[in-house]
Amino acid sequence: MLFQMKDAKDCAYDAAALGEVMLRLDPGEGRIRCAREFRVWEGGGEYNVIRGLRRCFKMRTAILTAFADNEVGKLMEDLILQGGVDTSYIRWMETDGIGRTCRNGLNFTERGYGIRGALGCSDRANTAISMAKPEDLDLERLFGEAGVRWFHTGGIYAALSEQSCKTVIEAIKIAKKYGTIVSYDLNYRPSMWNRTGSKEEALKKAREVNREIAGYVDVMIGNEEDFTACLGFEVEGNKDGLLQLNTAGYEKMIRKAVEEYPNFKVCATTLRQVKSATVNDWSAICYAEGKIYRSDEYKGLEILDRVGGGDSFASGLIYGLMTTQDAGRAVQYGAAHGALAMTTPGDTTMADLKEVEAVMNKTGSRVIR
Repeated sequence: MLFQMKDAKDCAYDAAALGEVMLRLDPGEGRIRCAREFRVWEGGGEYNVIRGLRRCFKMRTAILTAFADNEVGKLMEDLILQGGVDTSYIRWMETDGIGRTCRNGLNFTERGYGIRGALGCSDRANTAISMAKPEDLDLERLFGEAGVRWFHTGGIYAALSEQSCKTVIEAIKIAKKYGTIVSYDLNYRPSMWNRTGSKEEALKKAREVNREIAGYVDVMIGNEEDFTACLGFEVEGNKDGLLQLNTAGYEKMIRKAVEEYPNFKVCATTLRQVKSATVNDWSAICYAEGKIYRSDEYKGLEILDRVGGGDSFASGLIYGLMTTQDAGRAVQYGAAHGALAMTTPGDTTMADLKEVEAVMNKTGSRVIR
C-alpha cells in the first residue's frame, strides 16, 4: 500500500485544504479593460482542489481560510456553501470598513482565445488569510478532534506573506502529528514572491520556504517551472526554458526529486504544450514506488477556460490515490478531470465522477440522450 490512511469512520472529513479563496471577476468572452459587467465565481489554488473532491467526487471536505467580515466575505462564503464544502473552519476577521486592517482578495481573469493568452490581474495584498496565524485556524480541533484523512495546501498560499510561510509549515506539522496524509502543489507564481525584493531574492525565498515544506510532504505536485523555481530541479532537454512535452526529461526530474526527498511517496506533474490559448496538448505523469505512470494524452484539447485545470488534476489524482491506492489509475483520474474542468468556465470543476470515468474510458464525447 502507498499510504497508511486513517479510517474514514474515525474522521469527520476525508480531506481539508488551507489556502486563500478569492472572488473571481470574469468578463466572459471580453477583456477586463473593456468590461461593463463581470460574472463572479469563487476560486483559489488550494480551495479549487478541495471543492473538486467534494463536488465531483462526493468526499467530505472542509476549507481552512480567513475572510474579512463584510459583505464580500459573506458572498464568498455563500459561493463555497453552494459547492458543498464545509465552512466551519473559516476565520472571520474584523475589518475597518475600507481594508486597511484586512480585506478579501479579488482576482480578475480573462480566459484567453486563440493567439491571446489567458490573463490574470490579482488584487490580493493584505488579505485576511495572509495575516492569519496558526492559532487563528483551530488546527488542533480540526486534525486532533474532528479528524482528517488527507490535507492539501500549496505554494500560492505560502507566497502570500511572511506570516503565511510560517502558518503553512505549522499546519502541515500538526496534520502530520495526527497521521494525516499531506499533499502540496508547488504552484510557483513569480509575481507573488517578488514581494521579497529582486528577482534573485524572490527566487531564493521561494526555494527556501518550499524546500523546508517539502520535507513533510507525502504527495508533491507541480509542473516544470514549479520544480525548478521552488526546489531547484530542472528538466533536461527543454530548449530556452520553454515547456514542452519532454516526457523523458520530466521523468528524470521527478526521480531526482524523490532521491532528495524520500518522503515523497508520490510525485506528479502535468504536461502541457500550448498551441494556442484554446488548444493545448495535455497529459500527466506520476511517480510511485520506483515506477513512472503516464496518463493518456489529450492531444489538441479544446479549452474554454484553462484556469483551475491543474487544481482539478490534483483533486482527481488525490481521489484516485485515496480510493484505489493505485498511482497508475490515479494519474488517469487526474488528467481526465483536469481536461474536463478546462471545458467549462470558472476556476472550479463542473464535472461529475461518471463524466470523468467516461473520458477515461474514451466515451466522454458521445451525445447523452
